[in-house]
Amino acid sequence: MSESNEIDINSLHHIVLRETESDSILEIDPNFYRNLSDFIGNLRKQEFDGVENKIKDTMIEMAIELTSLLIRIRLEKISKSSDLEISHLLDEEKFIFDSQEDEKERIEMIISAIINGKSKFLESLAQNHKTKKVVIRFLNEVDEIVGADLEKYGPFKTEDIATIPYENAQALIAKNIATKVHWED
Repeated sequence: MSESNEIDINSLHHIVLRETESDSILEIDPNFYRNLSDFIGNLRKQEFDGVENKIKDTMIEMAIELTSLLIRIRLEKISKSSDLEISHLLDEEKFIFDSQEDEKERIEMIISAIINGKSKFLESLAQNHKTKKVVIRFLNEVDEIVGADLEKYGPFKTEDIATIPYENAQALIAKNIATKVHWED
């Protein structure tokens, strides 16, 4: 690993360029994304006036674009690779890759159920998905609702947080009445 732990816009550009020029996933510092996050976070915290502030904003924009490009390039290599070098994946990429594997398994499970006549299984799967609980934050007041699980929820005030069935949450989110809550450690 030739990258140092210190990230700046030049080192980020260099890493993206190297990754673009290679057919395989390159080995980079295991803390790369965390260091990159620190770099961008520190840039955002800096306060400047005038031209210096525009330069800072441009650097942040460049870092964001390069980060997005790097992740997309590496994930594309992962999806196309038949002999994936798992040790070169960073933990954050493994997290994304795991969700893609789950997606593939779900697709196969649905196809198998359909072609093997397991309609009861599909019905059960659909019902479980509709009623799985989702945490949302209300953006507007909402009267009591009956959930997809036939339980009563609410009433809710603006900024209330509640756990309700997925189907109901999606309907409220689509109407901009609520937003999904993403838990962060």
